[in-house]
Amino acid sequence: MQAPFASDPMGSRGRLVTEDESDFRSCFQRDRDRIIHASAFRRLMHKTQVFVEHEGDNYRTRLTHSIEVAQVARTVAGALHLNGSLTEAVALAHDLGHTPFGHTGEEALHVLMAPYGGFDHNAQAIRIVTSLERHYASFDGLNLTWEALEAIAKHNGPVVGELPWALAEYNALDDLELHTHASAEAQVAALADDIAYNNHDLHDGLRAGLFDVDDIAELPIVGVAFDQVDSLYPDIAPSRRQHEALRRVFGAMVFDVINTSRALLEASGAKSVEDIRNLGHSVIRFSPEVWADLKQIRTFLFARMYRAPSVMVKRAEVTIVVEDLFPLFLNDPALMPERWHADIDAAKGDTALARIVSDYIAGMTDRFALQEHARLIR
Repeated sequence: MQAPFASDPMGSRGRLVTEDESDFRSCFQRDRDRIIHASAFRRLMHKTQVFVEHEGDNYRTRLTHSIEVAQVARTVAGALHLNGSLTEAVALAHDLGHTPFGHTGEEALHVLMAPYGGFDHNAQAIRIVTSLERHYASFDGLNLTWEALEAIAKHNGPVVGELPWALAEYNALDDLELHTHASAEAQVAALADDIAYNNHDLHDGLRAGLFDVDDIAELPIVGVAFDQVDSLYPDIAPSRRQHEALRRVFGAMVFDVINTSRALLEASGAKSVEDIRNLGHSVIRFSPEVWADLKQIRTFLFARMYRAPSVMVKRAEVTIVVEDLFPLFLNDPALMPERWHADIDAAKGDTALARIVSDYIAGMTDRFALQEHARLIR
């Protein structure tokens, strides 16, 4: 049974383009399914999560990360009696706007787009699901519900100040009430993102050899998890010891979010999803103690993984790829695939053209960007 403050599909604000309802799926289930079938979702399979030097088949990609986020989000939503379908849809969609090469590609594209309004991957996700996916007969984009669009736009909380152009463009058409907090389902998806990457980046950093078990055993939460495993399984193989410890780290983060959020929701007195939006604060959180512990883990990962010397070498290499491709297509947009030419012909002015080029490059996978760079840059 859903909580009174959960998002009710029967009370959805609907879609920008009105459609007949499904006989056997709620509107939020249809949102989830459309995201899964989107071209941009499939391309996440070949987009970097964290760029590590010794790439291999076992590292997370944006796709596997999104699936892990959805798994955590479903668990938390179920425990809090929220709408699982909306939560899962948002979790699966939250990284659709990412460029090739992870945050490195985004940073490079943002600099190149500075004269034309910049680049923001959250805003780009809105652009993808409202415009760039062009498969349906009656509309561009996926025609998601208002609630799903709100949740994607507010992935990092209320959006204040100057809006990224891609978000401002859609918001002028369909007000997403960006100044308020999002639904509890959206907040769950955002915290599930934090849980997933804090856990799997430890896994992938170990696999890449950027640090070892003794290094992370000094971290809060992680050290306790290793102590528990050693007590229960004193003769376990090293690889199993590592896995058992990190799954306990994972579980500890999920347990903390559920317990902390349950108390916050009860204390809030919220009786509807609108109450959640207008509380003025989030209701899905880590406890202060675990949040402080996670900041230590993030500091460690930043120093030992995201800014490791081998990773920085790769960051520099792929930055050059984006820096070379952007002016190439801007100066000769005919080099872009034919399906982009109608948009190019309709573009009025340098800014409009630059944004089309940005859309094209942002949609590339890592390997396609590298292939195009090798083919076009002599």
